[in-house]
Amino acid sequence: MTDIPHPAPAPGDDLLEAAVERIQAGAALELDPDTVAEDLARIVLGLMEFLRQLMELQAIRRMEAGTLTPQEEERLGLTLMRAEEAIAAQARAFGLTPDQLSLDLGPLGRTI
Repeated sequence: MTDIPHPAPAPGDDLLEAAVERIQAGAALELDPDTVAEDLARIVLGLMEFLRQLMELQAIRRMEAGTLTPQEEERLGLTLMRAEEAIAAQARAFGLTPDQLSLDLGPLGRTI
């Protein structure tokens, strides 16, 4: 059997792996029956913001490696900026502040 080389871990890979392990371990979600819509919005938007930050780290890695054209850099930057704005707008719609989107990853700390 031939060994398949694995790419070097990207910035944020360890954070994603720890988050998955925490979810698999059954980390409790904080839901209250009186505020379930806001609580779910906080969790979903927090995950979206976490993924946006991971994408931003990957974009920086690709820019530093020189694998993007100037047009791709511009498009990626604009996309990430608009994604950040959209997440913030949805958070405001639910009365959430950016710090409320932070997810607890146990020993790794919070995502934001």
